[in-house]
Amino acid sequence: MRRVLLPLVLALAGYYALFGGEYTQADVSTVAAERDEAVRELARAQALNDSLRARADSLQNHDGTLETLARERFGLIRDGEIVYRFAGPPEGRNHLDNDGEGE
Repeated sequence: MRRVLLPLVLALAGYYALFGGEYTQADVSTVAAERDEAVRELARAQALNDSLRARADSLQNHDGTLETLARERFGLIRDGEIVYRFAGPPEGRNHLDNDGEGE
């Protein structure tokens, strides 16, 4: 009787551990996957945060960065500088065609 009862009890305990109780193996797997996704999201957020901190530091402490931003975004120039702007080809025309006919 003991030879039959011990394996049966162990089998029932194993079944209960995997599929019964408060946390099943499926629940544990789901929570582990959610944790892994949260860790990846945290890493992405930390990388973005580091990038933004570096950008803020550059804008606050490096005049060249601020000057570059002002020139590129707002078209600002220094006294005595001359700005040359080049217009693109008119819409509907190929810049290689002189007579306006397409290829």
